[in-house]
Amino acid sequence: MSERSERLEIPCRGALDAVVRPPGSKSLTNRALLAAALASGESRLSGALESDDTRLMRTCLGALGCRVERQAPHWRVAGLAGRLRAPATPLDAGNSGTTARFLTAAACLADGPVVIDGSARMRERPISELVDALRQLGADASVTGRCGCPPVRLAGGGLAGGKATLDASRSSQYVSALLLAAPCARHDVELRFRDGRLVSRPYVELTLELMRAFGAEAGWSADGALRVTAGRGYRGRAYAIEPDASAAAYPFCAAAIAGGRVRVEGIARDSIQADLALLPILERMGCGVERGAASIEVRGPERGLRGVDVDMNALPDAVLALAVVALFAEGPTRIRNVANLRIKESDRLAALENELRKLGAEARATRDALEIVPGPLRGAEIETYDDHRMAMSFALAGLRIPGVVIRDPECVSKTWPEYFSMLEGL
Repeated sequence: MSERSERLEIPCRGALDAVVRPPGSKSLTNRALLAAALASGESRLSGALESDDTRLMRTCLGALGCRVERQAPHWRVAGLAGRLRAPATPLDAGNSGTTARFLTAAACLADGPVVIDGSARMRERPISELVDALRQLGADASVTGRCGCPPVRLAGGGLAGGKATLDASRSSQYVSALLLAAPCARHDVELRFRDGRLVSRPYVELTLELMRAFGAEAGWSADGALRVTAGRGYRGRAYAIEPDASAAAYPFCAAAIAGGRVRVEGIARDSIQADLALLPILERMGCGVERGAASIEVRGPERGLRGVDVDMNALPDAVLALAVVALFAEGPTRIRNVANLRIKESDRLAALENELRKLGAEARATRDALEIVPGPLRGAEIETYDDHRMAMSFALAGLRIPGVVIRDPECVSKTWPEYFSMLEGL
């Protein structure tokens, strides 16, 4: 879409036969940018995602003194060896959760005070659990917004380290933020979780794998704590960012909805990206899945889709696409243990309930779950709530339902600017 569009109608189509390579992983790109910025020496990142969220991270890192140059096919990052510069003005994280949370911890390493702010929605997304843990690790940190939400003020001067107990029941990004900053602390860091609860653990595993790739020493202890060795820091390196499994969920689900097959290239069968856990769920619903060394193919069901009852705590970003697939299933679908969807870019449980009903389903959201009972389907104009995943997910319904219109389709630029071009090309 070359011009800003307020609405976009999705054309229906028959069975698919397509090959897609999604853009680079947003989760890996923003983690790699921060690790490279804190590293000693230069890093070269290949396959990085160009999107609103990664632009915000690059801009904020620039304000903290890190030079990031995009020289195709690489991004070159000049590491600061764990020493950031205090910016003259507040950092604007927009509505990027990884940018706001990761930099809240990293800003403790600046040589002076840092304020982190964001969009109106970011000022509704909680961050107090992260700030509480930073205080336990010796940081001078405070939340200045309402109800434990940004803006956040960090005094800088470094991070002492030590032990902290973190409430990680609402977001794994708090954990990843602490981990990413910890190699630059003065003392080793040990993290434990209140009541033993950790939401979306695969994203923490992704953070640990990336940290080790950049030379940090971090991992789980035998008693269930996370430990990071201080003093090692990070080392600059060449790092390849694989395509985004969260983005791949949409072409996977397109095959489930429209039938035929879609092969996604660039993601290996042994990738640990969290949203690949969507594949066995699609298999339970009746789809075929073939995992190759460097590609994954999903085939639509031969005898129709079946509803499922599934816990998606480990892969919350994939919930929206699966909820749209459930419209076309025989029998109800129940998605459980996803309370953290209420503090994402939108209140996604409420948004899903509203928009699924518009398309003819019975949908009911509870505090931490969503129940979907398919009904006679009809076209509708879909509100996206300035949420990229709402736009991308509900566009899939238009592959089978005539008259599906997506409002504010440009919001997909947050993570996949060329999404609708991909969808048109299926």
